[in-house]
This record gives sequence, structure tokens and C-alpha cells, in this order.
Amino acid sequence: MSLLIIGIAFDSSSDLGRQAPVGVLVAMALAIIMGWTIFKVAARRWGEETADLPMILDSAVDPEVDHIRGSEDAKLTLVEFVDFECSYCAHATGSWEDLHKRFGDDLRYVVRHLPHHPHGPLAARGAEVAAKQDMFWPWLDFVFTRQHALEREDLIGYAAELGLDVEAFVKDLDSAEVAARVERDVASAAASGAHATPTFFVDGYRLKGSYDARTLAAALESSRRGARTKESQA
Repeated sequence: MSLLIIGIAFDSSSDLGRQAPVGVLVAMALAIIMGWTIFKVAARRWGEETADLPMILDSAVDPEVDHIRGSEDAKLTLVEFVDFECSYCAHATGSWEDLHKRFGDDLRYVVRHLPHHPHGPLAARGAEVAAKQDMFWPWLDFVFTRQHALEREDLIGYAAELGLDVEAFVKDLDSAEVAARVERDVASAAASGAHATPTFFVDGYRLKGSYDARTLAAALESSRRGARTKESQA
């Protein structure tokens, strides 16, 4: 239709008449590309692109290995894959306080690494070194408020501020053991269909869509109701 109007409005033998259809075609192509890009970004943002990926957490939570906040034998389990440089993770991880107030000892919260930003891998290794000194959760809370500065020197400074053994921290930061621990979580993410951060699993099932505190609470409540129904039918 646009080309027809142009053909009527302009003499096809003129330079303007010859150039106008080309401009319209270019504009149409750009509009299609922009529309497709927006759709793909939105799909990835809200999880629609992951429909054909695994939905079950692999591997199961292991108290001997995983970082657990709350009771280790809690009835409900929330697993989050994080990147310390991901601003969405910093916001989502803050939901723990609200969720803990609501579910109390019935909820355990597990964090696994999925670093994909430039400083993510180093910050993840820093968290694992902190864990070796029983400071994983203080590290997580502290570093998520300092995402603008995650260079090596910054992390060493944070270790000092948190009261860690800085000499041991520096020594372990590049150790094969620590790197392997982070890679374990990355492999778990790939096997579980988690390809972006944050990605949540409620009682072993990947949560699609939003991840605000209200949505997470609703998913946990739904899982708890399902568990109670199974218990009553047993």
C-alpha cells in the first residue's frame, strides 16, 4: 500500500520517485528487525524463551556443598542462580528477608553461581573463598551493595572490611579448588535450564516469569499446598 501511494504521488522517472520506494523498504525492514529484537529481549527477560529447556533442578540441594540460608531440613526450598554483577540479582536477593518473615523455619534459601558479566567470575570466586572462612552470606550481602566496584583490588579490600584473613583470601582467589566449585554451579545451571540471572527454582522446579517477593511467595505457597495435598492423600 505504501509503495502504491508513493507511485501515485511521485513520478517514477524522477530521482525522488526512484528513491522513495527504497526508503520505504528500508524503513519496513528496520521496523521488522526492531520488533523482532524487542520481542526476543522481552521473551528472554520473562522466561518465555526457555520453554524447551529443562525445568527440574540438577543437581539436588546438598547441605554438604551448597550455601544454605535458613534451616537445612526446611520443608520449602528456594534456589537462586546469581551473578554478583547482575543488578536484577541484587534486587531479587533482597526478597529473602520478606520471605523469611512469612515462611520462617519452613523455608531454606540456596544460592548458586551463574556468572556471565565481566566481573562475575572473579566475584563468585571471592564468595567461595569467603565461604572457606564461613563468611559466604556476609560476603553476598556486602558485595551486592558494591556492584560498581568488583576489580581484584576491590574484592581484596572487601575481604579486609569483612574481617577475613586477607592473606588466605588472596592465596585462594585463583586456586583450582575454588574455580572448580564455581564451575560446579555453572554446570548445574546448564543442566537445569538456567541461562540468565536471576533464575529461581521452587522445590526443584524452575520458576518462569517475574521474581519479585510477591511472586516468589505465591510460588512457595502453591508448592506448600501441593505438598500438603499429597500428604493427606498418602
